[in-house]
Amino acid sequence: MGLENEKSDTSIIMDEDEFNRSIEPILSKKGRVYTAELDRDPNDINAHLKVGFEDVIAEPLSTHSFDRVWIGSHAAFELVKYIFYRLLSTLLAVPMAFILGLLFGVLSCIHIWLVMPVIHSCMMLLPSVQVVWRSLTDMFVTPLFRSMGKSLSSIQVKTTEN
Repeated sequence: MGLENEKSDTSIIMDEDEFNRSIEPILSKKGRVYTAELDRDPNDINAHLKVGFEDVIAEPLSTHSFDRVWIGSHAAFELVKYIFYRLLSTLLAVPMAFILGLLFGVLSCIHIWLVMPVIHSCMMLLPSVQVVWRSLTDMFVTPLFRSMGKSLSSIQVKTTEN
């Protein structure tokens, strides 16, 4: 009446020479050389998207479902994630690449041909503008505030209580 947990370990022991001999005819028939899969995220931009089943669904030690349910839900999760990613990337990858390429092309063009020349022009004009601004403040603003300061410095305020 109790639930028995069986663990069966299966291992195949092959000599390395036997392994190499047994796989050579398979590779030579197809004529393809398989290389390591290309890393499509070398800068690890999408490290936060490396989500596995254990990251989403976890059962604490006190509550466990049946082993077959756990294995089946794990398989379903991985299969649905794989299928929907492939389906959505098939439908959206080319249009999104086109739109994003267009967007980044326009932004690059605007930045290169408009923003940076305006910034460099302003940086070249700033010393001249600084001289003109200092002259204007020395001619108009400084005398105004000096005269206001002299006029208002003679005012005295006294408070009395009733």
